[in-house]
Amino acid sequence: MARPPQAQKRSGKKRQAHNGSPAREALWRSLFALITLAIGLLAVYALTRPDRSSFGAGGAPTPLPTAPLTPHLGHIGIIAGHWGNDSGAVCADGLTEVSVNLDIARRVRRQLERLGYQVDLLEEFDTRLTGYRANALLSIHADSCEYVNDEATGFKVASAAHRSTADQDSRLVDCLIQHYARRTGLPFHAGSITYDMTDYHGFFEIAPTTPAAIIETGFLYLDRDILTREADNIAAGIVEGLTCFLEGQKPQP
Repeated sequence: MARPPQAQKRSGKKRQAHNGSPAREALWRSLFALITLAIGLLAVYALTRPDRSSFGAGGAPTPLPTAPLTPHLGHIGIIAGHWGNDSGAVCADGLTEVSVNLDIARRVRRQLERLGYQVDLLEEFDTRLTGYRANALLSIHADSCEYVNDEATGFKVASAAHRSTADQDSRLVDCLIQHYARRTGLPFHAGSITYDMTDYHGFFEIAPTTPAAIIETGFLYLDRDILTREADNIAAGIVEGLTCFLEGQKPQP
């Protein structure tokens, strides 16, 4: 009769031991959570604390090195004649001078930018023309759609009659004449340069230190094919003339 109570006593001890285990497990879980939190805080601090190597002796941040910017070779303004204002000359089939001018001007811009120049494409009466400063400015136009005679073919280049940059303007004109004629094969049509070209409004709006010229790329009647179908070549002749001037070359007489 004595054994059952002893067995019951031993059973009670086991229950007491079993009842203490969850408390210890909870304690370990709490300690583990605290350790994990501490490790996380240390990691955040390590990632976000300032890098002392980027500070100079006086405690001021030392600027990090940056890649140098490639400077532009020069700054050029290109006016697409009549753009933003009117159509210019209009041919019988609807072809407009402004569309030809703008197409050539855009090709000139692309070719110059590929060479490393900074280029502004400007409207005929662009507000930026007032006091405009650049290494050169060129206004691109085309001549009449009407048949005049068989000699109404070729291009014209002119600058202002009286400007403080007359010497530079003259060299710009000479560069354009030489390279445009060589590239396109079109003749220089000097005899038909008009007052509208030498007294072009843009010459007197830009800064007096900006060399400038105007080009009539060809006649829209007899020279239409080369102006519309060989526009890249037309643009190349203009670009070569501009780079001749910007690089300080002296065109051959």
